[in-house]
Amino acid sequence: MEEFKLEGREFVELNDLLKIKGLCVSGGMAKTVIAGGLVRVDGNVELRKRCKIRQGQVVEFEGYKIVVRP
Repeated sequence: MEEFKLEGREFVELNDLLKIKGLCVSGGMAKTVIAGGLVRVDGNVELRKRCKIRQGQVVEFEGYKIVVRP
């Protein structure tokens, strides 16, 4: 399981998180995989591209798990 630190931010948008962690090469690709139902947040399929991911949430995509820390 990988970690992502918010570093003082309240949240990170889901499509930005996938791009920052290198799981998608572009924002467009991130939006496509989210819209395709391939991303889970806290175990549930998430279709909102700009979903606000906050501390403690877990994002899953293609076998990768990212836990969001403060």
